[in-house]
Amino acid sequence: MRVLVTGGGGFLGSHLCEALLARGDTVWCLDNYCTGEPLNVAPLHGDPRFQLIRADVSGLTADFDVPGRVDAVAHLASPASPPDYGRLPLETLSAGSRGTENALRLAERHGARFLLTSTSEVYGDPVLHPQAESYWGNVNPVGPRSVYDEAKRYAEALTMAYRRSRGVNTGIVRIFNTYGPRMRPHDGRVVSTFIRQALAGEPLTEYGDGSQTRSFCYVEDLVRGLVAMLDSGHGGPVNLGNPDECTVDELARLVIEATGSPSVVEHRPLPVDDPTRRRPDITRARELLGWSPRVGLDAGLRRTVAWAVAGRRQGDRTAGEPVEA
Repeated sequence: MRVLVTGGGGFLGSHLCEALLARGDTVWCLDNYCTGEPLNVAPLHGDPRFQLIRADVSGLTADFDVPGRVDAVAHLASPASPPDYGRLPLETLSAGSRGTENALRLAERHGARFLLTSTSEVYGDPVLHPQAESYWGNVNPVGPRSVYDEAKRYAEALTMAYRRSRGVNTGIVRIFNTYGPRMRPHDGRVVSTFIRQALAGEPLTEYGDGSQTRSFCYVEDLVRGLVAMLDSGHGGPVNLGNPDECTVDELARLVIEATGSPSVVEHRPLPVDDPTRRRPDITRARELLGWSPRVGLDAGLRRTVAWAVAGRRQGDRTAGEPVEA
């Protein structure tokens, strides 16, 4: 296929670009690098089937296009961690609104498959557990996380409107916590933060008492799910995540073990609207896509730690200091 990936220079987007190229697809990577990292896709530049377009998907003109046909558009562009969307609130809302419609219009012009990467954040602080796609969520529309939550909820509504009223071949996935190589150490996500702190011998900062839960999916598994959804005709939404739930306290222990760190745990107040429990029901992904995770948390963390250690030794910015000041 010939695929346009918005946000292709980011953590998840770069892995998707790499997976599509590996199976023989042609990839256009569109990114403005507001949170992405050029080094993520640097190894891909030698492939003649890879093209980088440095642009903001929210600012594309009506006549923007890529040469030749487009078979699929994967819309991943958006700040995705609390520090990033807290720092870039208007850009986050634009990526979910104008950016999504620009990507949808391009897909419509080409008769292409459109994939929206939404998020488990549409469930907010859920009162239903685990979260199935039929659950409408418990979201604070004016809270500090709302710029991301509501941007994705709007993007889902817009995507479904294009499917119903314009006949665009769309699909929606809701991504739960994902981790792995190429996460920025200062992106604010719990896995990358714990690994960075453990490798530096610093205290691991747990917010709350550590009893809140998350379900962590290794990036290799998540990308398999994205590709499967891209190749399918399913409209979704479809949850993609690891249903094995663990507490933040358990995660801290696993990171300390994986790094061999002397770090201890330090507790801090829980942020506003931080979900207390998060676990996907992936029945729909299993039935429609034949997808489920393969990499356990312990193995995935050890792979991620090995990558981070190698990056620290080489002075690689993708595993060292953040790009954004």
